Amino acid sequence: MRKVTVERKTKETNIKLGLNLDGEGRYKVNTPAGFFNHMLESFCKHGLFDIEIEAAGDTEVDFHHLVEDVGICLGQALDKALAKREKINRFGWAVVPMDEALVMSSIDISGRPLLVYDVDIKKQKVGEYDTELTEEFLKALSDNAKLCLHVRLLNGANAHHTIEAIFKSISKSLKAAVSINPLIKGVLSTKDVI
Repeated sequence: MRKVTVERKTKETNIKLGLNLDGEGRYKVNTPAGFFNHMLESFCKHGLFDIEIEAAGDTEVDFHHLVEDVGICLGQALDKALAKREKINRFGWAVVPMDEALVMSSIDISGRPLLVYDVDIKKQKVGEYDTELTEEFLKALSDNAKLCLHVRLLNGANAHHTIEAIFKSISKSLKAAVSINPLIKGVLSTKDVI
């Protein structure tokens, strides 16, 4: 089992995150940001990851520090759980619809962090959640997991649908990329290291 726990405590946030890459889609997510909780739960369920998150922060300012730091923790957990990246597919991609929204994502667990985020959401908020925080979360995730992540909105008018399709697409892409392939010996790279 590829199970890890990470903690992050700063003057702005206090986060404890447990991740099982080989889970069943079980989650226990507790942050002060309701919409963000819903997105993290969708991420777990559709990627079949087990996650436990307890997170608090200076949400009287806004949700920025909280969302970004959860992304940092999830990225660190992925990096730790994948260890030497042996026998994983390395690449994953998915196109996911959510009503009128259609999102494509692609992941390379390359060791070279990069986020390409081609998404334009017209609405600035979903509830109390700033829609721009989705990009901040994904940047923190890709930087700390050391993965190349491309996200593109192919169609979408509703901000809730668009962001939910993003989280679901990324979860499906990530599940494919981290899955063990018995045909792969060592690391899937001509360099023999990722």
